[in-house]
Amino acid sequence: MGGGMSTALGTRDFLLPDLGEGLSEAEIVEWRVAVGDVVTVDQTVVEVETAKAVVDVPCPYAGRVVALHGAAGEVRPVGQPLITIASLDDAPDPHATYREEERAGSGNVLIGYGTGHGGTGRRRRRPRLALAPEPGTPVASDPVPGPAAGAPAGTPAPASPLPAGSSRPVGLDPAGVSVPNGTAAPADRTAEPAQTGAQSAPLVISPIVRRLAKEHGIDLASLRGTGPGGVIRRADLDAAVAAPAAATRLAAVPDAPAAHAGLAPAGDGDTVIPLTGIRKVIADKLSRSRREIPEVTIWVDVDATGLLETRAAINAATPDTPVSILALLARICLSGLRRYPQLNAHVDTEGQRIVQSAGVHLGIAAQTDRGLVVPVLRDAQRLTTRELAAALAETTAAVRAGTLPPARLTGGTFTLNNYGVFGVDGSTPIINHPEAALLGVGRIVDKPWVVDGQLAVRKVTQISLTFDHRVCDGGVAGGFLRHVADCVEQPALLVANV
Repeated sequence: MGGGMSTALGTRDFLLPDLGEGLSEAEIVEWRVAVGDVVTVDQTVVEVETAKAVVDVPCPYAGRVVALHGAAGEVRPVGQPLITIASLDDAPDPHATYREEERAGSGNVLIGYGTGHGGTGRRRRRPRLALAPEPGTPVASDPVPGPAAGAPAGTPAPASPLPAGSSRPVGLDPAGVSVPNGTAAPADRTAEPAQTGAQSAPLVISPIVRRLAKEHGIDLASLRGTGPGGVIRRADLDAAVAAPAAATRLAAVPDAPAAHAGLAPAGDGDTVIPLTGIRKVIADKLSRSRREIPEVTIWVDVDATGLLETRAAINAATPDTPVSILALLARICLSGLRRYPQLNAHVDTEGQRIVQSAGVHLGIAAQTDRGLVVPVLRDAQRLTTRELAAALAETTAAVRAGTLPPARLTGGTFTLNNYGVFGVDGSTPIINHPEAALLGVGRIVDKPWVVDGQLAVRKVTQISLTFDHRVCDGGVAGGFLRHVADCVEQPALLVANV
């Protein structure tokens, strides 16, 4: 956990801690507290997004919040002040700050405002105001918003709360408002300005709503809030994006820091998408891989009919614990790496040496709303095929929900990439630096195939191996790929190696 430092008398700054290997900054996603809130030791105060994951950050101090350093969407460097906490005796009145920021139309973080004047240090629970999700809606997703006020009947709600090109994970509070126990909703104190006429500023508490409105060019004054006291909620904005005719488009998008804007018009209809967060890390890592690794790709078409039949037989015998094709391919890769350990390695350029790993830390390329990430199954060679299947299912679900710890996204030694899910036959993928090899699998389709001298229709796929030519030559790479192909065509060969 990050350290802190004393500032004014009776106050302490909590510094943004080091959130993972090689991470030097984090973007504020959502504050869980506001100026004036009372916090306890290890209470989560902010949600941030690093280059690897979305993380809840707890504060090691107890007291009253007197300052939040940075608004939602702002990038903060590690080791810089994140939040200032004062002892309850020295904390100022939070309501003055709230009223001042509201009059100025500030986009500063006000999510969760509403604590009373009580002098107790006991933590107040601040339940979120959110729409109840429809049955079957994933827990991590925002509640499905209804159409915007004034929209034609039957206007569909957006399928996803994410704006195009945004890296923001689903699961953020659509309302951005919280109410303390035993008090009226914060919006009750600010409902009057929303009723004074068209000249009044729109009632918006969440900075996320303000930022998304800028990105989509939506005039917040044209929206009717459905939150308490007329507060404009995330769902109201999403509905307006889905029904543009119900909202008045701004002539120009207000100025915003270029590094933090999700989308920004540029020129004659051009759209600029800044490389930030995980998108920037992906770009940097792939560029480094291409600069440093002399990669070679080889491939072969294989008859996967036997592999599909084997999977069907396994799952018919034990339907409660099904095994996926990806799990069988992972098992085959592990068998190949046992025979050809040269590919389970990386090049240490500073030490001028090749390091072969003792264990196989298997990376699985997964497409998510935040971009392509590679979660890692550590010491995968110790798992049975069923354990592999369970671990793969659990890991891919967690990484798509944004709940996988950052440590699970680093340290891989070999990657398996199933690009066939995108409907393509083949690819020449870029190696996941600093690994030495990557196996790719295309889609499985019906094709004519010669079996025992006779033409037949078989389930055929293309598998490819991209490898670092510094760690091995074509003989090793070809031997590994041929072993994988033989096991796909004749799964019984695996028995001799498991």
